[in-house]
Amino acid sequence: MNTKIILFAIEAHQSTNHLYDKNPYSVHLAIVVSYAQKYIHLLPQNQQEDVISACWLHDTIEDCRLTYNDLVQETNTNVAEIVFAVTNEKGKSRKERANAKYYEGIRNTAGAVFVKLCDRLANVKYSKDTNSRMLEVYKNEYSEFIKALFPDNTDNAEKMLYYPILKDLEEIINT
Repeated sequence: MNTKIILFAIEAHQSTNHLYDKNPYSVHLAIVVSYAQKYIHLLPQNQQEDVISACWLHDTIEDCRLTYNDLVQETNTNVAEIVFAVTNEKGKSRKERANAKYYEGIRNTAGAVFVKLCDRLANVKYSKDTNSRMLEVYKNEYSEFIKALFPDNTDNAEKMLYYPILKDLEEIINT
């Protein structure tokens, strides 16, 4: 893994005083990356390094005042595309920020579904471990979230690729 990217991601969040709960945001990033490393074997070898980099950087456009071009300059176009895809739209509510266009962008960007699933898994697990009110939000959104990532017309083989992640996510949601 590229230490430069890890440090860049951590510094980007520190420089904007962005926290995860009351912890440094790097706590969340490390959890996302730990899930990504657990499941990285599901992806083709040639995508793995970029996807891990995107996991470190997945919230930098959304939360740290960085741009797509900043990420291209710091990493490469593939990483920037994934981060851009998982960056919420503007909106006044969670539903407006994670709208149909947002999920379409995730589905149409190689590696983005994987990053989004690892991010959600990290958020759900952390919420459960800390008894956060967000766990109930994630539970209530679960079926819509899965349907948005894997609409009815999704190739079954594609959804099956992510089965181990989906199984773990569902287990945490339902226990």
